[in-house]
Amino acid sequence: MCRRSIGIRRSTGRFRRVDRSAVTRYAVIPAVACLLCVAFTWTSATAREFGHKGGPDIANIGEITDLLRRNQYDLELLLSFGTSKGGSAGHLALAIRDQVPDDDLVYSANFYADRSVEHLRGFYTRDLICMVPKSEYLFKTTSSLGPDASFGLDMGEIFKRSVIGIRIFGVPKDVKDGLSRFFHRLNDDYHARRDKTDYHPAPIVYGYMHLNCAKTVALAFKVGAGFRDIPVKAEGFQPKLRVMSAVRANVPTRTALTIVKSCAKRGYRLDVVLYKKWDGSTYINPQDEGGIMYKDLPNRFPSVLSLDYLEEQGSYEDYDNLYAMYLLYNLGRYSIALDGGTRRLTVEGQKEPDGYEAARREARKAARKDKKHLLRRLIFRTWGIKLDGKVDNTKVFAPQSFKAGDDRKPSQSRSPEPES
Repeated sequence: MCRRSIGIRRSTGRFRRVDRSAVTRYAVIPAVACLLCVAFTWTSATAREFGHKGGPDIANIGEITDLLRRNQYDLELLLSFGTSKGGSAGHLALAIRDQVPDDDLVYSANFYADRSVEHLRGFYTRDLICMVPKSEYLFKTTSSLGPDASFGLDMGEIFKRSVIGIRIFGVPKDVKDGLSRFFHRLNDDYHARRDKTDYHPAPIVYGYMHLNCAKTVALAFKVGAGFRDIPVKAEGFQPKLRVMSAVRANVPTRTALTIVKSCAKRGYRLDVVLYKKWDGSTYINPQDEGGIMYKDLPNRFPSVLSLDYLEEQGSYEDYDNLYAMYLLYNLGRYSIALDGGTRRLTVEGQKEPDGYEAARREARKAARKDKKHLLRRLIFRTWGIKLDGKVDNTKVFAPQSFKAGDDRKPSQSRSPEPES
């Protein structure tokens, strides 16, 4: 037999001779095609832009995470800005310290876990409560939840909108354990398709005006941690008008302020970190309506649901909204921003936070002083007429922007001092 020939048995039991080089040649073609496919996939992944889903990560996520964790907080309420022009209530999640190695674990209600037909494919619906590391939730471009996770919602929030982190210190272990257990219970009831429970008299699925992000966090404190002074709006008749429905819903900012007040009563200390939106992302999320690049989306301070609920971004004249903004500013310690040129996070601003009572007192004064023409606006609003000359408060919450007469100067240091 020739060296370049091999024998192949036919069904008759005899052999026929085949050219070995031909066999080798045909075997190589699929292998080369496979390699080309892998190379193309790798090139596509590496070619994705910064600020896009699956794109390059921020260079110093671990460094900034370690820096902020020098302060020994226990919980962090994560209040995300709104991205719509009207009725922009934002989003509320809760992070609990040290439930994952060297990071906090974020519990965030899943907007797509509503069991609707349109969310059956291409959306993450496995859990009602998504649980991800905080560094991933705020800064990462890929998700541990898988490819269906929403960029700007489940991970990489700062590429889409700003986030206010209200950090809570001195929280007992049993409170943290109770919060965590309740979030897991929500997922268990969602998986079991419960029609109603002792904490919610309707199916355990996400509902924008029903079992929404704010209500899940409020329930965790009330039912899970035993904070009986946290009000939770019950299920009931919901009007068809969006704003009227929202009046009956649990709203993120008001819920966060209620929890803050309750924590202050218990002697827990507070401060605030502002994680600022990076305005350079050209990503368009196919899961969102409108086809708008993230850099062009509104970045609204989340409304407390008052006269400004339908106003454009930056126009916050109503007392409730102004009070919330000034209170969080007075509690502010750090402002974290992303430098698009270096792709690094920086401590853009730093100051000493007020205590809660002082912050609340000063916020009331500032809100009363800043509010203008409220009664006149109320009358004109009845006729559908909007007044010009609104107060622009887009930059009110910025730790480096101090009011006149404020002697709390920003620190030049780039590293926070650890707390005992």
